Amino acid sequence: MRIGELADLVQLSTRAIRHYHHRGLLPEPARRANGYRDYGLRDVIVLARIRRLTELGLSLDEVRDALADEQGRDLHELLVALDADLARQEAAIRERRARLAVLIDQSSTVSPEVTALLAGMPAPPGEIAALERELLALLDMAPERAEVVSALRDHAPDARLGAELARRLEELADAPADDPRVAPLAADLARAIPAGLMPAEVDLDHPFSVAVLEALKPAQAEVLRQAMRS
Repeated sequence: MRIGELADLVQLSTRAIRHYHHRGLLPEPARRANGYRDYGLRDVIVLARIRRLTELGLSLDEVRDALADEQGRDLHELLVALDADLARQEAAIRERRARLAVLIDQSSTVSPEVTALLAGMPAPPGEIAALERELLALLDMAPERAEVVSALRDHAPDARLGAELARRLEELADAPADDPRVAPLAADLARAIPAGLMPAEVDLDHPFSVAVLEALKPAQAEVLRQAMRS
């Protein structure tokens, strides 16, 4: 039979069959005088087995090793290893679903610790307050999340001061970077940052720092630059 007929029979594409030839899973049959490959029953059986093993999750290299062992002993070992790997994946999925269930209950996409921190913060209107909360939500990606959350919770400025700083930053939305209000606000913002949370030297050229500054208007970004350099 021709490759198209073989493909229809085993429910595979001709491209997949040629790929299996290339990977050494299926020997290429001899060609007839007309140039077409001539496939037989053995090819049907081998392709059916390849399809079954790949559907079980074996890689093509593992399938090739399994097909090379006529007694099936290597195949058994591969299937046992695959079963163990699936068991590990199931355990990991169960753990992720357990964490997700907590987030669903809280209608939040952040951890309970960060959710509690955000719940205790003021939520004044404006882009600055929204950006601040989004940046805090990124704490879930930080390895030192617990330490940072604890420091913020214990030493964060009171709600009135936080709202006042956000309001003053909002007022600079249309101001130039050399606005006279920039330096005083930067000093007040630096004093409001909990001790120990700002490194001795801030890398303003770090991609994350650059992204944050680019999200702000010129005067607002200058306030943040000066505060981080204080």
